[in-house]
Amino acid sequence: MSDQPQKLSFLEKAGYSAADAAANFVFMTMILFQTNFYTDVFGITASVAATILISARLWDAFADPIVGILADRTKTRWGKFRPWVLFTALPWCVVMVLAYTTPKGWSMGSMIAYAAITNILLMSIYSMNNMPYSALGGVMTGDVNERAKLNSFRFISVNAAQFIVGGFTLPLVAKFAVGHDRQYAWQMTMTIWAVLCLVLFVITFATTKERIQPPPQQKSDARKDFAALLKNSPWAVMFFMTLVHFCILSFRGGALYNYYHHYADKDAMFDWVQKLGLTAPAGAPAGGGILETLGYIVHGDKSNLANSNVADVFNSIINMIGTGVTIIVIILSPALSKKFGKKAVAIGGFGLAAIGTLAFYLLQPTNVGGMIALTVLVAICYAPTIPLIWAIYADVADYSEWKTGRRFTGIVFATIGFALKSGLALGSSSFLWIMAGFFNYDTKLPDAPQAVQGFRVCSGIVVGLLFAVCTVLLITYKLNKHMTLEMADELAERRKKFEAATPSPQPS
Repeated sequence: MSDQPQKLSFLEKAGYSAADAAANFVFMTMILFQTNFYTDVFGITASVAATILISARLWDAFADPIVGILADRTKTRWGKFRPWVLFTALPWCVVMVLAYTTPKGWSMGSMIAYAAITNILLMSIYSMNNMPYSALGGVMTGDVNERAKLNSFRFISVNAAQFIVGGFTLPLVAKFAVGHDRQYAWQMTMTIWAVLCLVLFVITFATTKERIQPPPQQKSDARKDFAALLKNSPWAVMFFMTLVHFCILSFRGGALYNYYHHYADKDAMFDWVQKLGLTAPAGAPAGGGILETLGYIVHGDKSNLANSNVADVFNSIINMIGTGVTIIVIILSPALSKKFGKKAVAIGGFGLAAIGTLAFYLLQPTNVGGMIALTVLVAICYAPTIPLIWAIYADVADYSEWKTGRRFTGIVFATIGFALKSGLALGSSSFLWIMAGFFNYDTKLPDAPQAVQGFRVCSGIVVGLLFAVCTVLLITYKLNKHMTLEMADELAERRKKFEAATPSPQPS
């Protein structure tokens, strides 16, 4: 296999992106809904749910470096990383459904144990699939501009999946719950998502190819790899930035769900969805059409909104608006990266997202138009950072090879994965702990005034400050546009020399 930088075909870029779309059927469900699934559907307390979430995700975080070491040492005719994507696909789908299944007639202790075990299994399989998948992007090409394009494809697919998860999960749950309950509805919805995941993983395996190999003289040595990694200052900055970044995502997901369901005014949301033609009189027979099938019609009027699906519909629409804007802006990110450099674009994006998010605190409950406007603004600012951050991780792997002559892509992405999973654990759990500790949050009384104020503070002020912390960390990151291009050129020359010095196999 050639180690020279290569252009990637449209098919390979699109095929690579499929597996991360699949991953986001789990990831975004976890970010947006898992906290409330455990408290509102599964029926456990906030403190127990927080413990389950942080335990599973911290276990997953520690599993990532182990998977990274194993992936770097995997040798098959398909490469190092692609086999992991294929062989974890079916277990992923089975456990994905089990994790959102609520056993009937079990004791609370058994229910808690079931939730913990299935969540840990899901996070373990997620690690075994997604860490090698992320590393795969770092070995498909050595061209920094192609990597930016590859990650743009990847995160267009990611956001397409997020559009589906954020836009259709709650309406489907509400739809399947008719005549059953929300426990059955969650199981059915996740079964649909699991089947889609299986198809997408197979597409990625079938359409991608690994090209960048470690230097031929490099011997496998985990101690040397970790020792070199600890001296890599760009890695250290990105490790802590990733910790805070993914803390934001899970924290914000839980906070915004409650912001829209308990702070935002239901009458105002009803008026807004009514203008879109998404309401029907109470007691009216269910109509036909795709919107009714997907659960997007609010049946009722302002006199009976407390138990309606108006918050589910509004929340889903606003998720789709934010994700749709994100997809459009991501398409522009390679051009922005090429002109200004990944670091500059990421600093600007996180800084402006911090300001936009802080403004959520200032909105009145009836100002649903302001909620939509700020969602669009934050999406525009934050979207370019999404693919560029993952391209930066590949630059960090390049930096180690450039400085030390050793390439260990798997460990770089595994340790970043550790920070990512730790951030997710801290985000979802700290949201519940803050709500319980500072706002006396009782999951049975989510509309209590103090709890509602907590949802408002967490959604705006806390998330905004966390975005600001990411901005400061990125300012300290030293790999700017000039240095990444210098590294890429020098590494390309080294690989040409290695290839020229390696004898070609003689025909037998």
